[in-house]
Amino acid sequence: MIALIGLGNPDRQYQNTRHNLGQLVILNLIQNLNLKLKTNPKLSAKIIKHQDWLIAIPTTFMNESGLAVQKILSYYKISPNHLYVIHDDLDLGVGDWKIQFDRGPAGHNGVTSVIQNLGTQSFYRLRVGIDHPSSNIPIEDYVLKPFLTSEKQIITATLDKILPDLQFLIKN
Repeated sequence: MIALIGLGNPDRQYQNTRHNLGQLVILNLIQNLNLKLKTNPKLSAKIIKHQDWLIAIPTTFMNESGLAVQKILSYYKISPNHLYVIHDDLDLGVGDWKIQFDRGPAGHNGVTSVIQNLGTQSFYRLRVGIDHPSSNIPIEDYVLKPFLTSEKQIITATLDKILPDLQFLIKN
């Protein structure tokens, strides 16, 4: 079984921010597949499980994402090397994306939490770029701001490229 888990923050005020890009990818994926996530308080996540795959969004805050990820993998007996964590990434330009395996957190607190709670970094990461702020905005403020209109257009185009690959992954 594989797990696709999109990181972000649960409160409504964060829903359209750069830091919730992992959740945005998951929400677009389930919409394209005509599925619906169900809240599972025991696992601290919203989840949809099918035969060989699971899609989830933690209901924890970003910096505690690893708690939910660990609960999900443990409950469903999923190996970390079958995990795909989807998250925003400051080191990639807006809309750029990479899938990598067995990489460190590169300063991403949500990924740090996942690594700490799983005791390994041997999982896949789908990193979606949000770029660094162009001004002197502190990083923690920048990631909690909504995308600019021009960035939204790029992110929409990026989702159009990513989603078919994720659909292929879970169907095959």
